[in-house]
Amino acid sequence: MTLSASFSQQLSLFIRKIIFLLLLSLQIFAQEKPNIILFVSDDHGLDALGCYGNPVIKTPHMDSLAKNGVKFTNAYCTSASCAASRSVILTGQYGHATGSYGHVHDYHHFSTYSHIKSLPVRLAEAGYHTARIGKYHVAPEKVYHFDTTHEANPRSTVEMAEACRPTLASDKPFFLYFCPDDPHRGAPFTPNEWTEPNNFGNRPEGFPGVKTETYDPAEVIVPSFLPDSPQCREELAEYYQSVSRIDQGLGRLLALLKETGKEDNTVIIYLSDNGIAFPGAKTTVYEPGIKLPLIISDPRRSELKDLTNHAFVSWVDLTPTILEMAQVKTSPDEFQGRSFLPILTTEKPAGWDQVFAAHNFHELTMYYPMRVIRVGDYKLIWNIAHGLDYPFATDLWAASTWQAVYRSKEKQYGKRSVQDYLQRPQFELYNLANDPDEVINLANKTEHSEQLKSLQNQLKTFQLKTKDPWQISWGDYQTEVQGSGVGL
Repeated sequence: MTLSASFSQQLSLFIRKIIFLLLLSLQIFAQEKPNIILFVSDDHGLDALGCYGNPVIKTPHMDSLAKNGVKFTNAYCTSASCAASRSVILTGQYGHATGSYGHVHDYHHFSTYSHIKSLPVRLAEAGYHTARIGKYHVAPEKVYHFDTTHEANPRSTVEMAEACRPTLASDKPFFLYFCPDDPHRGAPFTPNEWTEPNNFGNRPEGFPGVKTETYDPAEVIVPSFLPDSPQCREELAEYYQSVSRIDQGLGRLLALLKETGKEDNTVIIYLSDNGIAFPGAKTTVYEPGIKLPLIISDPRRSELKDLTNHAFVSWVDLTPTILEMAQVKTSPDEFQGRSFLPILTTEKPAGWDQVFAAHNFHELTMYYPMRVIRVGDYKLIWNIAHGLDYPFATDLWAASTWQAVYRSKEKQYGKRSVQDYLQRPQFELYNLANDPDEVINLANKTEHSEQLKSLQNQLKTFQLKTKDPWQISWGDYQTEVQGSGVGL
């Protein structure tokens, strides 16, 4: 054998070794990418989880998730309306910046701009298998495309979990968007008798594989913003049952992760799209409507155990956070939120004491734009359409909880007067440290005029930064948000 041939063979062997090591390193790198499950319940408030202080409701798997992860106490959606909120969760941008002003379905027909790149699309480009199951409620499909859509009864999270087996067994890292219909109010929204409680998706025969947890109306915890009436207690008992069904599905999902060998490399994020489906929460920007549960479990990180985080985080922060978890490189200017991954273990991180909310529509006929800024204990609500009566979502109007107050012409609804609930001032300013129920409006108090002005100016800056068309409603017409007049 010549020297040249020998050198050639050695070089070939060396190159093969290099290629092998590169492939091995790529495989190891791929294995290091976590699987991610984004579990988004429908209308689940902070009021109905054991780990958030409710001693009555049975949520052992949610409680266990919090025990083995991080529980946030100041997590906010940006709009207390299903479709609008979900668009924010999956884009990292506010609804007014993406055209997602309200509900997608039927005649409402709000839709996200076609140029927006969503979370599942970005993760698929990064090598993830993306799958969804249950409530979708965003459009168009091209923007919110998933590789796989699993089918199951969205009222049975146990059945949903079983349907996701193929994704859980994926050889690629996976992103699973898991969205039950519970505990949203169930059809029919308008009962035969107004006194009948809504079923919240519950049914007498129950669901296969689910233990029906029933609750005594006398034992439920009535949140302070709701009236302590027989009708309200009956509806809360139904709501609790629906939440407990979600919890059992979460438990089945955890068991399947163990069966498929994925439990040690799967991040689970549990949250709700907006607050409880009772007047005073859902569709409002009061705290019960937008302040929500957020639990994150990452078994790869031993330091993330039984932690409580008080940072002010928002659903607009979720997409950049999840992309950082997935090791996807992005630029901060691609989003209107920011990743909170670096501050997961910090109980009270500096610079995380501010959130914004921006509600426009629920149903098409429910035009009532509101903008919110909360900084520390102070919260400002700008009711842009304050000259209008506050509109009702169909299911909330028909609720026996509201009808009992409406039909009896009572003057009080929880801690707020009916008059103040239906007709709202232009500005509402609250000190939540002293007034957690948001009933003492400080906006017209001379001693709070500087605070009011400061928050108004910060709200204007936010609107300009996020390209909010409603910025023009301040009346100065010095907006930087102006359409081209060209339809695309």
